[in-house]
Amino acid sequence: MQESKRIAIVGSGLVGSLLAIYLRNRGHEVDVYDRRPDIRTIEFSGRSINLAMSLRGWNALKEAGVAEAVRKLAIRMDKRAIHVVGKPVYFQPYGKEGEAIYSISRGVLNKKMIDLAEEAGTRFLFESKVWDVDLPTATIHTGQAENEAREALAYDMVFGADGAFSRVRHKMQRQGRFNYSQEFLQTGYKELSIPANADGSHRLDKHSLHIWPRGMFMLIALPNLDGSFTCTLFMPFEGKNSFEVLNTESKVRQFFQAYFPDVIEVMPDLLEDFFRNPTSTLVTVKCFPWTYEDKVALIGDAAHAIVPFYGQGMNAGFEDIRVLNNLMNVHGDDWATVFRSYQATRKPDADAIAELSFRNFMEMSTKTADPSFILRKKIESRFAEKYPDQWLPLYSRVTFSERPYAEALAEGDRQRAVMDEVMKTKGIEDIWDSEAVEQKILQLLEATSS
Repeated sequence: MQESKRIAIVGSGLVGSLLAIYLRNRGHEVDVYDRRPDIRTIEFSGRSINLAMSLRGWNALKEAGVAEAVRKLAIRMDKRAIHVVGKPVYFQPYGKEGEAIYSISRGVLNKKMIDLAEEAGTRFLFESKVWDVDLPTATIHTGQAENEAREALAYDMVFGADGAFSRVRHKMQRQGRFNYSQEFLQTGYKELSIPANADGSHRLDKHSLHIWPRGMFMLIALPNLDGSFTCTLFMPFEGKNSFEVLNTESKVRQFFQAYFPDVIEVMPDLLEDFFRNPTSTLVTVKCFPWTYEDKVALIGDAAHAIVPFYGQGMNAGFEDIRVLNNLMNVHGDDWATVFRSYQATRKPDADAIAELSFRNFMEMSTKTADPSFILRKKIESRFAEKYPDQWLPLYSRVTFSERPYAEALAEGDRQRAVMDEVMKTKGIEDIWDSEAVEQKILQLLEATSS
C-alpha cells in the first residue's frame, strides 16, 4: 500500500469513476467533482454513442474487481452486420471464434461506475464546477456560478478526468512549452433509436454491430439490454448530404427512404429523434505534457480525446488507469517518477490510436461493403488462421490483444503494404485461397521484416 493521500478527481465520467475505484483500493482518500448534476437522477440520452468494451477495458475492470458487475450490463457482439441498399445483410466476423466486443449503454455504465466507486468509499460532489487549479499546490477552486465566491480546497494531488474540453488541461496549457492541438472532423453525429419489439425482443440481430455504409455518411446501431438499439448517424455538417440540408421532416423522410429504406420500418420515432436530439461534434485532442511535477495529471479524454470509429476511447482511458496503477506498484510513493513514466509510456500509444481511429472511419463508411475490401479481408483471415505466428490482423491486434497501440499502427502499415501488393496479383479473385498467394505473402513479409 502507498502512503494515503488526499486526491481530487475532476470529472465523474467513466474514467474518473474507475480511477476513483483504483485509488480507493490503494487506500487513498478520494473526492470526485463534477459540474453536472448526479446523472443517476436525470435522463441520460440524446448525445451518446454506445460503448464497445473490448479486452483492454475488461482487463482494467477485472484488475479493479468490478468486471463481473459490469458484464451484467453488456451484450456480446461477435460480428458486423453490413446493410447495403438492395442487397441481403452481410456479416463480417470480428475475429476468431470466441472473440467479441460488448455493447454497453454509456449512461447505464456511467451510473453503475458511480455506484461502484461510492461503494468503494469515494465521495462525489456534483454541481461543483472546478473553475481553477493551482498546479504547484494541487488546490482547486470550486463553485456553482461564475460570479459567486469560490471555495479553495487543497489536495495532495489532482487528476483531470474531465473530458475533451478539460478545465484542468486548460490551466496546464498556460505553462511554458505545453503542446496542444485539437482537430474537429467535418463530420458530426446525431443519436437515433430503434425500439424493442412489443415482446421486448430486438428487431435486428442482437449480437451484431450494425453498419449502413454510404460513403461520406453512415449509420450504426448497437444493441441495448431492453431490446432497443442506440443508433448514430454520422454525416457532414455541410454539403449535399449533410445535417445542414436535412432541415425539414419531408427531407429527412426522403433521405432515409433513399439511403436507409430498411431502417424506416423499425424507427417509428425517427423524425421526433432527429429534430429533438442535438447534432454533436467529433474532435481529436492531443497534448503534452500530461502531468505537472507530482501534483497534477491528465487521464482519458482530457489527455487524448479521439474519434469513436475504433471503439477504443473508453478502452484507452481504462488502459491509462491500469498502466498508472502498475507504475504505482513499481515506484510506490515516488509520484514524480510514476507521473513521468505514465506520460512517457502512454503518449505514443494515445497518438497511435488517434490515427487508427481516424483511418477506421474511412474503412467503416466506404470499404466494408466494397467487394475488393471484402476479398482482402478474406485473404488476411485465411492467412492469419494458417500462419498465426506470422499475421495478427490489425483489428485483432487493437481489440483482442494488449499489445501497444503504437506497435499496432506500425505493424498495420506493414501489413497494408503487403496486401496492396497481393491485391495486384493477376486473377486474385480466382486464386485468393491458393498456395501461391500464401507464398507471396510469406515472401513479402520476409522482405519487409526489420
